[in-house]
Amino acid sequence: MVFGGQPAYLRVAGDLRKKIVDGSLPPHTRLPSQARIREEYGVSDTVALEARKVLMAEGLVEGRSGSGTYVRERPVPRRVARSGYRPAGGATSFRQEQAEDGAYGSWESRSEQVPAGAAVAQRLGIEAGERVMCTSYLYRDAGEAMMLSTSWEPLALTGRTPVMLPEEGPLGGMGVVERMAAIDVIVDNVTEEVGARPGLAEELLALGGVPGHVVLVIQRTYYASGRPVETADVVVPADRYQIAYHLPVR
Repeated sequence: MVFGGQPAYLRVAGDLRKKIVDGSLPPHTRLPSQARIREEYGVSDTVALEARKVLMAEGLVEGRSGSGTYVRERPVPRRVARSGYRPAGGATSFRQEQAEDGAYGSWESRSEQVPAGAAVAQRLGIEAGERVMCTSYLYRDAGEAMMLSTSWEPLALTGRTPVMLPEEGPLGGMGVVERMAAIDVIVDNVTEEVGARPGLAEELLALGGVPGHVVLVIQRTYYASGRPVETADVVVPADRYQIAYHLPVR
């Protein structure tokens, strides 16, 4: 069944979404049952089920085992500010990642040497299979998991140097720019590409999301005279954070 050129399940989902957004169905309220939706909107069980699936995929409702489907608490999105490079002045890499005045947090990290996959190799301008240092981060803000980051650096550049391990050594915990400068590699450019996709199961588990939630992915690469020296994927839950850029006008 189609209403005004729109599939019936989208019409039903749209009406329920409006009620959630305007507060008619406040957080923790049970969503009308499948039978109630069928009766109220004059649709089939299949349409009612698909409408509920849409709302779940959008993160507006959640299922509770043996109880039903309920409206989720809608968090007020906070900002993850990006401002390119700022001199660290002793700040940690977390401060450079978040770049928000007054924002402080903690992080966990793990580094390991791995062969570069095809996609990472292309981003770093190296051959697939070349060794890279892969560092995974979980960032927390006030104890809440807020961001994942995975970075890759070519060991042909950093291997056997004091900055081979991003979080260890004399410059451990500093940003890419400072670490590279210590081995006479001058970073002069950075690019960031922002996209969105459904979160992977392991990402959502770490970030406290549920299957179907969307994440924002910042694909960042640092360059020195046109040569990529580090590339990273920064993953942020889209329902809790917004990406805000602060760029100088030259």
